[in-house]
Amino acid sequence: MKKISILGSTGSIGTQTLDIVRINNDVEVVALSAHKNIDLLEKQIREFKPKVVAIWEEADAKILSDKVKDLDVKVCFGMDGLIEVASVCAADIVVTAVVGMIGIEPTIAAIKAKKDIALANKETLVCAGHIIMPLAKDMGINIYPVDSEHSAIFQCLDKNNPIKKILLTASGGPFRGFSKKELENVTLEDALKHPNWSMGKKITIDSATMINKGLEIIEASHLFDVDIDDIEVVIQKESIIHSMVEFKDNGIIAQLGTPDMKLPISYAIFYPERRYISEERVDFSKLSTLNFLKPDLDVFEGLKMAISAGKKGGSAPTVLNAANEWAVDKFLNKKIGFTDIPRLIGLAIENHQFKENPSLEDILSLKQWTEEYLERIKI
Repeated sequence: MKKISILGSTGSIGTQTLDIVRINNDVEVVALSAHKNIDLLEKQIREFKPKVVAIWEEADAKILSDKVKDLDVKVCFGMDGLIEVASVCAADIVVTAVVGMIGIEPTIAAIKAKKDIALANKETLVCAGHIIMPLAKDMGINIYPVDSEHSAIFQCLDKNNPIKKILLTASGGPFRGFSKKELENVTLEDALKHPNWSMGKKITIDSATMINKGLEIIEASHLFDVDIDDIEVVIQKESIIHSMVEFKDNGIIAQLGTPDMKLPISYAIFYPERRYISEERVDFSKLSTLNFLKPDLDVFEGLKMAISAGKKGGSAPTVLNAANEWAVDKFLNKKIGFTDIPRLIGLAIENHQFKENPSLEDILSLKQWTEEYLERIKI
């Protein structure tokens, strides 16, 4: 029986993880966490009977405790609650599906508790990859990527041959082919209409700006120990090829499939076994073409900034990520425009005090500095 803990169980990745649990009778959910969706978390508690759950706000924890007082479950809250869910002794593997830098501390706690990680929280490696990867090696645990692109790369690896180049695919989002001028007029509703994937709001906006792909470049460099210069972004607009690996003989191995996150989630949980998911598959008789494009870095400035931050390293990726989280939240609340997102990220990176090798405390302080700086300046 595989026992799992899920950080972010009410979000897109978390709910799909529970869908996988439903079709496999040898998986037990031992802990769950959610940000603020009390009603859905209560339903999950009643269905899966975890021993520990966490929700962010103390007031919500009190409400939830009252709702599930008939059940044998411990309700926690805040960062301490997330850490308890991540390090619960019964878990074999922790699915880290929370959004944002909030995932760093519980992921570190899970690794220190010697839990394997099914990683869907890219910000953990973007900001703290230089801490996370050595720690995982020291503790002897595995990090299995859940992002579709990183899962694809993982599936294409050849243990006998090192990677020459990673070809990281992108759909191009809803604004593929747009000019800079056209981007100035896009609305929140436009940005939330992803052509291929069904995802949470934050990652959907990140896909629209293509900053998501920049974050994935940094994540891939840590996961697979590859230089940023050896990672190339290729727009594959049908989202059938999820990424490719090129070897020194110029041979390229690709992973293909429908745009469905259940495959990488299942592969991470059950690796190296492949489990049944659904009947949906790529029908090559109906797939007439696969289209490839090069991303326009002058139009999608966020992607260009992310590549630059990844090359610089140190504190730059943390400030990039923190500024993006802040700006996307403002955009989702219609406080800023779409093109303000990369503009504000650029200002934060340019004006922060660079650190070569930031500690966890530095990373958390940089997040606070970034948010306070962006609140101070005139948007």
